[in-house]
Amino acid sequence: MEHILSMQHVTKNYGRFCLQDITLALPKGCIMGLIGENGAGKTTLLKAILGMIHVDEGQVEIFHSSLSEDERNIKEKIGTVFSEASFPENMTPQQMDKVLSSIYQQWDTTAFHNYLKEFRLPLDKSNKQFSRGMKMKLQIAIALSHQAQLLLLDEATSGLDPVAREEILDILLDFIQDEEHAVLISSHITSDIEKCCDYVTFLHEGKMLLSTEKDALLDTYGIWHCTKEELMKLDHHDYLAYRVNAFAVDVLVKDRQRVMLQHPNAVMDPASLEDILVFMVKGEK
Repeated sequence: MEHILSMQHVTKNYGRFCLQDITLALPKGCIMGLIGENGAGKTTLLKAILGMIHVDEGQVEIFHSSLSEDERNIKEKIGTVFSEASFPENMTPQQMDKVLSSIYQQWDTTAFHNYLKEFRLPLDKSNKQFSRGMKMKLQIAIALSHQAQLLLLDEATSGLDPVAREEILDILLDFIQDEEHAVLISSHITSDIEKCCDYVTFLHEGKMLLSTEKDALLDTYGIWHCTKEELMKLDHHDYLAYRVNAFAVDVLVKDRQRVMLQHPNAVMDPASLEDILVFMVKGEK
């Protein structure tokens, strides 16, 4: 499978915070979700991809090239959507159209106007009159109007109502129907990631805890509700973390079917992405 983005052993040390040894690969035609609590390193990772920060170690390749080799052409093919809009509050989409047509070589005014119509965004209203959801859709319209092949979104659905979040996820799923496209979206809303992503990468305090196919993860991981004695008998390779409560021990197991075969009477639940994140961050190893 051909990758549109890859990171090999990327490290950025700020002293108090360090993005540590990140290795991941995003195939064409796929959406990858970056999951982690606030401060986990999601935004730092996106900035490293865009060359907004200089990494201390490692390599970032987009379309099989590094930014240092072909920055202008690579950035032409990347669309970015950040949690805060980058345009002045008093600027209208009509004014943005004129500015962006002079920035992007592949800018398509007709496509931009069509997206504005599709997303129900007025041409002549200023940015400050837009709701948060409208601002996110405006950034997506801009990203899609210069023939971007890779979309990078940083907490784009955070703070939106469920209807607006669903609309944005539908736009992303539409975007990757062309198998030359891909999306990397960071979020702490794990239900959004479950709905739209093919791959998930978990970050915690700058470390990558896990990066894999989402469906494989949800199909195999489980939460076993057991006693302390049963936990002691479980091979430590079979689980990632556990949490002790007043009545039992909850264990995040890597293969729930395997554990069920070993313990036929086990009380086992499937694990959601939120469950996995909480166990990996808060659980005991």
